Amino acid sequence: MDNFLVQGESTLTGLLLIVGAVLVGWFLQAILFRLGKRVAERTSSVIDNAFLHRLKGPARLLLPLIVIYFIMPFQDTYFSPRVLWVLNKGFSILMIISVAWLIIRFTYILEDFLLDKYRISTTDNLKARKIYTQTQLLKKIITVVIIILTIAAILMSFEKFRELGTGLLASAGLAGLVLGFAAQKTLSNLLAGFQIAISQPIRIDDVVIVEGEWGWIEEIALTYVVVRIWDLRRLVLPISYFIEHPFQNWTRTSANILGTVYLYVDYTIPIAEIRDELHQILSASQFWDGEVWRLHTTNATEKTVELRALMSAKDSSSAWELRCEVREKLIEFVRSTYPDALPKIRTQLEKSPDGMTGNANQS
Repeated sequence: MDNFLVQGESTLTGLLLIVGAVLVGWFLQAILFRLGKRVAERTSSVIDNAFLHRLKGPARLLLPLIVIYFIMPFQDTYFSPRVLWVLNKGFSILMIISVAWLIIRFTYILEDFLLDKYRISTTDNLKARKIYTQTQLLKKIITVVIIILTIAAILMSFEKFRELGTGLLASAGLAGLVLGFAAQKTLSNLLAGFQIAISQPIRIDDVVIVEGEWGWIEEIALTYVVVRIWDLRRLVLPISYFIEHPFQNWTRTSANILGTVYLYVDYTIPIAEIRDELHQILSASQFWDGEVWRLHTTNATEKTVELRALMSAKDSSSAWELRCEVREKLIEFVRSTYPDALPKIRTQLEKSPDGMTGNANQS
């Protein structure tokens, strides 16, 4: 009975030491982050705030473990060998998890730094979108790899799992073939994700036409891509689609884009005046970037003349608004200034030999 009480008091003392170590670790974490916050308030760098925001969670776990590490050599006097083994094993597992968590958070800090340096909200954001896409994909890939390695490290810390792993290696070849065949679609999507991260046929915020829909690349995950359609619908496609199928990317090398407006008028239209009016409309428009404009006669049929107005805009959204504006104002100009030049069907009446009106020919 006395031995039981002594052992209980010893165990309680050891537990109190561990609790004290945890409290000391949390106290150190609070002090360090409070000092870091004061330093960050005096600087304009985004890195300071990123460190404080991203590392706060891992630090609340890692710092107490570091303090516990220094008192672990003294715990054998307070705990039995079995309890001490459980504590050591739990400490090792938590340390592996905290280090993995810390590494993952460092990828988020890198992402915050790059997004602050290369902003996709700017007009000429081609390089920013390229870096943002690579960062997003690589962050997700690194996170998955770290999680897998963490689980493997935890399992390998147990002797029985190590023996089980050795036994499974003998049948790894057959199992690998079976799993590879069963998960070939998933694996192809993962490989497509690697390829897109490197070659980048699409990037975040690219304007694309895919499956007959016009929209923006909203999200690139490891296995799928989300396209935000112009009417706010979402088109979700496997990431391998953009490797295996053709699609249009309007912002592959630049966000600038050319827009066209077709006008069908009568042969009597003064084309030079239409050209001057087009230039005036573009000059007054907020959507024209001032780079390119043309008016060409692209076709002439037996009934009408086809005029094509060509204009440039800084992005696809501005090009759409500009085309609608130019089309509306050119139609209004022709209607109000040259109403006789609107498309018409001509009819010619032929007289018969007796002087009566005969057949009508239309042109």
